[in-house]
Amino acid sequence: MTAITPSTDDTPRARSGLAPSRLIGIALRELRAGLGGFYIFMACVALGVAVIATVGTLSDGLRAGFERQGGVLLGGDVTFARMHARATDAERGWLTAEGTLSETATVRTMARRIDGEEQALVELKAVDAAYPLVGEVEVNGTPFAQALAEPGGAVVDPVILSRLGLKIGDPIRLAEAEAIVRATLVNEPDAVADRLTYGPRVFVSHETLAKTELVQPGTLVRWRYALNLANGVGETPASLAAFREKAEANLSQSGFVIADRRDPSPQITRTLDRLRQFLTFLGLAALIVGGVGIANAVSTFIERRRNVIAAMKAVGATSGTVLRIFLIQVLAIAFIGVVLGLAVGLAAPSLLIALYGDALPVRAEVAYSATTVLVSIAYGLLVALLFALWPLGRAELIKPSVLFRDEVAPDTVWPRPRIVVATLLIASLLIGFALAMSESLRIALYFCGALVLVFLVFIGLGTAVTRLARRVPRPRWPELALAIGNLGAPGGLTRSVVVSLGAGLSLLVAVALADASLVEELTSRLPKNAPSYFLLDIPKDDAEALKATVEGAVPGAHFAEAPMLRGRMVELAGRKVENIKPPPEAQWVLNGDRGLTYSDTLPEGSTLVAGSWWPVGYDGEPLVSFERDLAGHLGVEIGDYVTVNVLGRNLTARIANLREVKWESLTLNFVMVFSANALQGAPHNLLATVSLPPGTAIEAEAGLGRAVGKNFPAVTVIRVKDALNTATEILEKVMVAIRVAGAVTLIAGALVLAGALATAQRRRVLEAVVLKVLGATRRRVLVSHMLEYVLLAIIAGLFAVALGGLASWIAVSEVMRIPFTFSVEAVLKALGVAIGLVLLFGSLGTWAVLRARPTATLRAG
Repeated sequence: MTAITPSTDDTPRARSGLAPSRLIGIALRELRAGLGGFYIFMACVALGVAVIATVGTLSDGLRAGFERQGGVLLGGDVTFARMHARATDAERGWLTAEGTLSETATVRTMARRIDGEEQALVELKAVDAAYPLVGEVEVNGTPFAQALAEPGGAVVDPVILSRLGLKIGDPIRLAEAEAIVRATLVNEPDAVADRLTYGPRVFVSHETLAKTELVQPGTLVRWRYALNLANGVGETPASLAAFREKAEANLSQSGFVIADRRDPSPQITRTLDRLRQFLTFLGLAALIVGGVGIANAVSTFIERRRNVIAAMKAVGATSGTVLRIFLIQVLAIAFIGVVLGLAVGLAAPSLLIALYGDALPVRAEVAYSATTVLVSIAYGLLVALLFALWPLGRAELIKPSVLFRDEVAPDTVWPRPRIVVATLLIASLLIGFALAMSESLRIALYFCGALVLVFLVFIGLGTAVTRLARRVPRPRWPELALAIGNLGAPGGLTRSVVVSLGAGLSLLVAVALADASLVEELTSRLPKNAPSYFLLDIPKDDAEALKATVEGAVPGAHFAEAPMLRGRMVELAGRKVENIKPPPEAQWVLNGDRGLTYSDTLPEGSTLVAGSWWPVGYDGEPLVSFERDLAGHLGVEIGDYVTVNVLGRNLTARIANLREVKWESLTLNFVMVFSANALQGAPHNLLATVSLPPGTAIEAEAGLGRAVGKNFPAVTVIRVKDALNTATEILEKVMVAIRVAGAVTLIAGALVLAGALATAQRRRVLEAVVLKVLGATRRRVLVSHMLEYVLLAIIAGLFAVALGGLASWIAVSEVMRIPFTFSVEAVLKALGVAIGLVLLFGSLGTWAVLRARPTATLRAG
């Protein structure tokens, strides 16, 4: 050990102890004996840092791919899109003057066999000869351009051929037109920038689209114009931004949604940002859970170095000097864990991209950013400091006179006030850093609050169980009495196991119960009168005939209709929508175009909560009814004006009332319902629902679909059950991903558990040897340990179920506003995982305890 000579001068260096270089030298020499006891410490830090670095690096790679491939993903330098209205000659002329133009039109329709026996919902996309301006459409069969140049040629997703039982060369009916399948689609370069699709893709030419007769006034056709700018305009981000401002000024009344290659799909970008935030929080949660292991490791380290601390103080070292020496050691070990985590986190994205890159919406690149590295380092070091400082501060108070007395009964003391204040400051800094790095302040606050609550609950639980175990009367069964005694023993496993397992299990239980509630809502809780089908793009003149066809095919069927248009919000209460920053749950309302309708009466499934409805035949200024919750999120109220662009023209209406909408009823409802005089004169089609009588045979449903397809080929038929099944499949994939990500927290808990068992190993070996000397058999020692582990697992599991269930209930009932479903399966799985982990690690430790030889152990003690 290095000798420490006390200083006699009064310089700042003397008052603080030793020079920094001497402190670092002593600290590093103390570590020459190795890192024994710190492997769990490093693993806990490395795990959390690895998750955060992996998420950040993968997100950086996707962003880099977006930026580098922006032109291909968008289909050009800039795109202009709107519903219903094709570009006018003047608009087309302005666009053509700026560069090379390509026009596409997408519409949802039904693809049918020629014999009418089978049909499938598809996304029809008509393109011109210039498409695609950037990139290439990959196909199997006739080359893309040649396939569409042939009369009636079509390129289809191979899924369609499978569903309809067709092959390349067969005819296919699209509304009033007959097309020939010339090739199957392999890759569509600008698919990411297109709107959300509900069916497989079918490509045709504009000439074939005209023959389908789908393009009628009011049909939901999305016209999109991709532009490659001429003369080098747009080569730099600045010039591209300048052109966009120019376009917005010249086409301000057109209603186009403009996008450029810098961010080809804002929706996907927002989704990636939120996913990054969520997964980063999971990595931080794993770090926090691992903090218990850090605290245990530091406490054990200090315990083993008591004699060294005594010797340091005996030769003149101050408490501050001792604290700084051991703090340097802990920071050095934490930095090793951070470096290991960074190494894994920066390398993992390459492997993930190689394995799963094809499943991503864009071709991800391996990209590293200083921000990701610095954020990972900051989180790792802050968490390590937060959990290490407290046990280090208690070590500062150790005196040579109490070292040997502490062997028998460790004193429970608080560190000095400056350590308490420093710990609180680091915790505040960690929370502030998490809030600053978060996209959504509200979500970050919820996360930090929930994490603090979970830790306080389980720390309190661990303390309560320890104290209760000390006071509870011992049972007659010796093994159970030993197990309960171990639960209350000083330096026992109770607090570590309860906190480490409880936090991870709470997250998994909350996710599992939320998953069960969502699946139950989607599959088993359809309203009694929920519609069986949605019918889209019904010409107004065909409504009565369609209703008669439906009622004739299935007697007793209920047919309900509503006008349907699409429009884009331009202004809300005098504010441009581009300048509004709504909360994430309301952002979708401002993205792109929205469904609009008009009505003289309050729609079914709505309740008027503020204001009054306009009278039948109202003919004053345009009025609109707004959904209550979204109005609150967007900051609008009764009397404010809303401007929407419909068919290339701006329409301004005053908010007359607010509605509460029961979206779960699946009735025809919209965010905005206008007075009839506002939209009645605009060309539009109808949207309808069909509710079949209970017990309708599947053959009757199939007959209804064929009848509608035969008599009204332009009408799109969507079966509600099929749509819900698709939604359920997507939800299941999302929940699986969340469970896998959440399991990282449980892995951190398992590391803490392993560390706690390793820490208690010496005491348990000595205890087992004493019991053997007193006559206990190996079986009795084994049973007592197993009982202790099972009791700990059940306690942690039950409280995790309670806390996770409460969190899930709040999220499901208050945020999602759907009925909460309690899943016994989720509870049993949580208890099973808890018991399994504790028994697994406990058995390994117990095996080592049982193998210990009494003679050697007693001599060593």
